[in-house]
Amino acid sequence: MAKFEIYKDKAGEFRFRFKASNGETLFASEGYKAKASALAAIESIKKNVPEAKVDDQSAG
Repeated sequence: MAKFEIYKDKAGEFRFRFKASNGETLFASEGYKAKASALAAIESIKKNVPEAKVDDQSAG
């Protein structure tokens, strides 16, 4: 099952990564000073992902 993992980096900031059900990391976050901020970012992603659009900037 896919999941978000929260962890502390070497600088002591909270980060999260999203792992697919096969264990592959699909994306990781920036660092947050407060764990609550990392959790809020996760909730925002969970709430807003269905509306996310693809912005293809590779076309030249």
